[in-house]
Amino acid sequence: MNIRFVTKTVHAFLDYPVALSLAATPFLLGLGRDNPPALWVSVAAGMAAFILTLFTDHRTGVFRVLPYWLHLAVDRLVGIVFVAVPFALGLQGLDALYYWANGAAVLLVTFVFNAPKGENRAMGAVHT
Repeated sequence: MNIRFVTKTVHAFLDYPVALSLAATPFLLGLGRDNPPALWVSVAAGMAAFILTLFTDHRTGVFRVLPYWLHLAVDRLVGIVFVAVPFALGLQGLDALYYWANGAAVLLVTFVFNAPKGENRAMGAVHT
């Protein structure tokens, strides 16, 4: 069984639900009660992810002006930022776990489960 199953098309269909989840889930979980940025970082990331998806050159992109490799690079950067946010903002408990879980999920999807193709080389020198 190949674990690298997240093709460009699969990724495209995951983008909008993930973006909406990043914007809505913090409210549902009550994040940010002790530290308001814990709420708003995810909401902002969700809105940015939605806009990024609209402009990405993949199956669900509307304007298709940004190459997919750039989209993957931004996703990976967001994953790294989400892992660092609890440390940078001093988050604890559910607030910290939320960011660590989301950061780990993004990094797993974009590095481990991402199907290898020329257009998927987000951090490489080849941009096809």
